[in-house]
Amino acid sequence: MTESKSSRKGLKICCGITTVVLIIFLIVSVTLFFTVFKPKKPQITAHPASLENLEFQIFPSLSLNATVGLVVTIDNKNYGSFRFKNTTSTVYYHGTSVAEAPIPHGTVPARGKFNIRTYANFTADKLISSPFLWGDLFAGRLTFTSTSTLHGKLEGMLTFDDKHVKGFVETSSNSLLKLIFGSK
Repeated sequence: MTESKSSRKGLKICCGITTVVLIIFLIVSVTLFFTVFKPKKPQITAHPASLENLEFQIFPSLSLNATVGLVVTIDNKNYGSFRFKNTTSTVYYHGTSVAEAPIPHGTVPARGKFNIRTYANFTADKLISSPFLWGDLFAGRLTFTSTSTLHGKLEGMLTFDDKHVKGFVETSSNSLLKLIFGSK
């Protein structure tokens, strides 16, 4: 009889300790999942690299086309790799689309950066027709805004569903005028 009471007491202690350890493990896992392992949007930055082509035409109509080399950096802060599809980055001047740059598909490693070299073809017909152009030229500063949306998914991370993450960024660049006119 004493043997059965002591074995039951030992069984209760063992089950109690196991339950406490499992509850602590569950609390730590849920806390980590909603803080550290929470899916984050990738950060996208476009850097003008070079002026590849510049065409200026006066006759029969005034036109200016330029091809600017860009380096697009995608920074993945997640603990899983980010695989994204082909997309396009659009460059705006005071709300008017003046250029597009293709971004090919790829995979950004976990907690890493990925550089893509691409080209943006500026059609200056839209730039020239802007009422803000001459004032900005006399001020010595052209401000362009670029937006990119990356559709992709995280790989290698445990999520409740097949988690699709969309990256969206709006960056501002003042260096294009310096590239075109060659001043520093």
